[in-house]
Amino acid sequence: MHFNRDILKIDPEVELEKLSKFIIEQLRVVFRRKGIVVGLSGGIDSACMAAVAAHAIGKEKVVGLILPETESNPVSSEYASKHAESLGIEYRQINISPTINSVVPYQWRDEYIQKLVPEYQPGFKYNITLPTDLLERDAFSFYLLQVQIPDGEVIKRRLNLDEFRAITSFANIKIRSRMLHLYAEAEKRNLIVVGTTNRTEFILGDFCKYGDGGTDIEPITHLYKNQIYQLSEYLQVIPEIIERQPSPDTFSLPVSDQEFFFRIAFDKLDHLLYAWEHNVPEIEVTKVLEISEDGVRRAYKDFESKFRATAHLREAPHTFK
Repeated sequence: MHFNRDILKIDPEVELEKLSKFIIEQLRVVFRRKGIVVGLSGGIDSACMAAVAAHAIGKEKVVGLILPETESNPVSSEYASKHAESLGIEYRQINISPTINSVVPYQWRDEYIQKLVPEYQPGFKYNITLPTDLLERDAFSFYLLQVQIPDGEVIKRRLNLDEFRAITSFANIKIRSRMLHLYAEAEKRNLIVVGTTNRTEFILGDFCKYGDGGTDIEPITHLYKNQIYQLSEYLQVIPEIIERQPSPDTFSLPVSDQEFFFRIAFDKLDHLLYAWEHNVPEIEVTKVLEISEDGVRRAYKDFESKFRATAHLREAPHTFK
């Protein structure tokens, strides 16, 4: 098939049945467990996965955990619980702040940010962003720390790689803490932990090793984000989640997935990623997506860089031979 704007369209009914067969086989034959536990983030991927699981094995065998912490957006828990109720699955909410604080205290993170931005005080909101105009112009891929002070002013500071790693290491503790709680629930109740990483995230490395990447099964890593939305609409995921802007929700100041990681808007990202994976000539992508050839070239270069840099995330630990 030639590259076109409909290249990512799926038949949701057919896809759902394929996923259901996979989940049933994993549950009954491979793991021999009673059911599934899924972390509900209030985002599209976990909502879709919970709905697929409920369809596959029955809502009575699916458990949802909502795992907020001190800096989570309250809307995340609100949407997650509303979606769980619409599915009719069992769910409960656990505040994981004590778990996080026992590993790396929030105070440590606050003290570190204060060294970079002296105006910062505990309780101030912050995030990290990247330039989001990759398709429009050449730009260095530098990280920017943004701190919002009480009067609304946002103070910005460019981060070097070591500073970026230090701050995001704390964010990753949040993600790994969620997985601790999911496995505690799974082992106690003889369940398996189902992952929610889509193909866009998987190929480009937008997941945390031994965090959201440390699960028993990953059923949707073959589906691009665009296709997750198609399946979610078919499964009648609540509109609040479908209409919500994708976000990592690990920083106190809201930031989108595009601003933090992808640098390309989702209405172009998945088609570009598909084209890169399938070696579609840049000139052909330019004609179909109405993006400059330079823009397509920059996207391909960014994909290659992210894919290469995150290869270790997609591999099992190396063993001595």
